[in-house]
Amino acid sequence: MHVSRLGELLVSNSLITKEQLKQALAEQKAAGGQLRLGSILVRENLISEADLTSFLSKQYGVPTINLADYEVEPSVVKIIPAEIAHKYQIVPVNRAGSTLIIAMSDPSNIFAIDDIKFMTGYNVEVVVVAESSIKAAIDKLYDQSASLADVMNDLEIDDLEVVGDDEEVDVGSLERATEDAPVVKLVNLILTDAIKKKASDIHIEPYEKYFRVRYRIDGVLYEVMKPPLKLKNAITSRIKIMSELDIAERRLPQDGRIKIKLGGGKDMDFRVSVLPTLFGEKIVLRLLDKSNLQLDMSKLGYEHEALAHFQREIHKPFGMVLVTGPTGSGKTVSLYSALSELNKVTENISTAEDPVEFNFAGINQVQMHEDIGLNFAAALRAFLRQDPDVIMIGEIRDFETAEIGVKAALTGHLVLSTLHTNDAPSTINRLLNMGIEPFLVASAVNLISAQRLARRVCSECKQVEEVPPQALIDAGLPRELAESAVCYRGAGCPKCNGTGYKGRVGFYQVMPMLEPIRELILNGANTAEIKRESMRLGIKTMRQSGLTKLVEGVTSFEEVLRVTVADD
Repeated sequence: MHVSRLGELLVSNSLITKEQLKQALAEQKAAGGQLRLGSILVRENLISEADLTSFLSKQYGVPTINLADYEVEPSVVKIIPAEIAHKYQIVPVNRAGSTLIIAMSDPSNIFAIDDIKFMTGYNVEVVVVAESSIKAAIDKLYDQSASLADVMNDLEIDDLEVVGDDEEVDVGSLERATEDAPVVKLVNLILTDAIKKKASDIHIEPYEKYFRVRYRIDGVLYEVMKPPLKLKNAITSRIKIMSELDIAERRLPQDGRIKIKLGGGKDMDFRVSVLPTLFGEKIVLRLLDKSNLQLDMSKLGYEHEALAHFQREIHKPFGMVLVTGPTGSGKTVSLYSALSELNKVTENISTAEDPVEFNFAGINQVQMHEDIGLNFAAALRAFLRQDPDVIMIGEIRDFETAEIGVKAALTGHLVLSTLHTNDAPSTINRLLNMGIEPFLVASAVNLISAQRLARRVCSECKQVEEVPPQALIDAGLPRELAESAVCYRGAGCPKCNGTGYKGRVGFYQVMPMLEPIRELILNGANTAEIKRESMRLGIKTMRQSGLTKLVEGVTSFEEVLRVTVADD
């Protein structure tokens, strides 16, 4: 369909406005016409994928189906080559005599239909399916990589010359082992399989009697395979070569990066950390997928009032906003979301990060190098000579960094940073313990947002879970809500790999520095007193945020108990 034609039809049916169409067409032009108008409208939340699919189905008089319900036979898949499926974003569904049924997201693409008729010799019937379902089906049906089991069967362990832990390191021997086809294939498969399973981290761990690979999916680790122990040096060295690390150095920790190209011009970065353990080197790879980076603050899971507090404070011209929580709690995403909202031509934004996880146009990002003296404190001092408006410090780890950050916040700069603390009130004591004076903390800090990530209940296999009202009351839910609350959990299905969970959502405790809290800090109050006062002022704790998500049906009771602690 002509872009303008689809747009005109959507406007005339009041599904989008003329302004929204104009905005989407401008974005399409900026992307060089590579993106379909429908994709842009869905991505920008101007129309839902379901509404667009339903509209196209009615407009062209073609049925719509749920691809997940169809098991496509291999003989049908072979009719359409992988490159054609990718090119036209189509999936063969079924064959009946001389008719081939194909699923596509744009039933108006006559060129694609004619091309398939000519190439296959079949009559073609079209069904319309959401674009995301088409992409998922193409990935599943045209997956060319072997399975983990297939690669494991291909490994000729005796043919590999690997180095034992007690032997001298023969770099030449290691390099030859890493070039062996099965080892290369196995490492490539571990990386690509993790991407497909939407893992956030890969753990490759050697022990005394075995060697294992685990993926962290939605915050929980799952074991996926146990390669032969004899391969540990070959696999470790292969990853070190890919991330340009020293394969001869096995006694010191090392950090590197791997960048791989995927289909459709998409890149994936892996942050690599190598740590010497008792039985060899443990490798952890963090997957950095910019295409999946959610920078819209309204979609991260903040409650309405908490989000309003957060946005109000980051738009102030000076002061400090702190995001706290343990490793892997989504602090970086929250800070990047705030920065993307502040990223305007009129603002000079500088960040000191270790490491820089994602790069953004318009923001001056500086990578820390402790070995040459470029640490957070040194970078901060340099920033203050660079006429900054907004400064982001990756993490406040010591008194020096905290002191410079606080002084910058008091002298007309907005400072964003992270700290590792359990909740928002305990962040105050952490700063005081670092040596910052109470009056400086009370004056400089605008807001503290503590957070955790919990798993979302899978929408495909969601079912009601019976939770006794008393258990909900004991967890902190008010009695009237506990007696009427409906709780959910996932039964487990192929879409969520049988776990019952798909994706994650944040629990947040957003504490603005209200006057009563500032008074308590100046009077030397402890964490418990600050927490009680914040609750009296109506600030939700992490447990209360989790219970809100439970009542909304976003997460399960089990997850709330796993991720949060009871309020005293």
